[in-house]
Amino acid sequence: MALSARALPALALSALALTVLAGLPAQAAGAASTGVDTALVLAVDVSGSVDEHRFRLQMEGIAQALEDAAIQRAILGGPHGAILVAMVQWSDRPSLTVPWTRIGTVADARSLAMRIRTAARRPGEFTCAAAMLHFVQVKMLHSIPTRPERTVVDVSGDGKDNCNPTVPPAAERDALVRQEVTVNGLPILEGDEKDTLEAWYRANIAGGPASFVVPADGYRDFGRAIRQKFLTEVSRR
Repeated sequence: MALSARALPALALSALALTVLAGLPAQAAGAASTGVDTALVLAVDVSGSVDEHRFRLQMEGIAQALEDAAIQRAILGGPHGAILVAMVQWSDRPSLTVPWTRIGTVADARSLAMRIRTAARRPGEFTCAAAMLHFVQVKMLHSIPTRPERTVVDVSGDGKDNCNPTVPPAAERDALVRQEVTVNGLPILEGDEKDTLEAWYRANIAGGPASFVVPADGYRDFGRAIRQKFLTEVSRR
């Protein structure tokens, strides 16, 4: 039966409405896929005690963690199946080495591993942990490109803050915790402060929901410690 000219516009509108309604679930799923489970800042000490060899041990440890199959499964197995990672080098002043980078595939993890493995050292003299934590608060948090379920700052270093900051590290840590950020510590127990550094990290660096400290028994143990720490950080939901 032929449709009247009057019926055609109504039929067209109905078809358009059905098309829009059918597309809504897919659009919602697409929007959800842009979320991430964790936004992770890797804050790496490059002060005067960290020479090129020690820096390379840290970069290699992080790269191998990203290439680890168990860590990749943990990243891809979360509700969003993705995380964000950024890396900051810190000493006298913090320096952004790797901006927020999404890992949603094994290829993404491998690509970031290669980028970190070949990163150039940006050395300084002093160990300014308070300045680094402040930088993360005012610069890194506001630049996260999508809302994460959790935000974690992973601080590694071989010494205590020696910059006499106006605002001490514990207060800067507390400012991050008030924004529901978790700060974890990886003290590298090597050098003059190795016997007291873990306790200092627990008192001044670690804080927030489910925070923890994993010490490395010197730089050669960094790879083991960062793998353990990374796996815990990306596995928690």
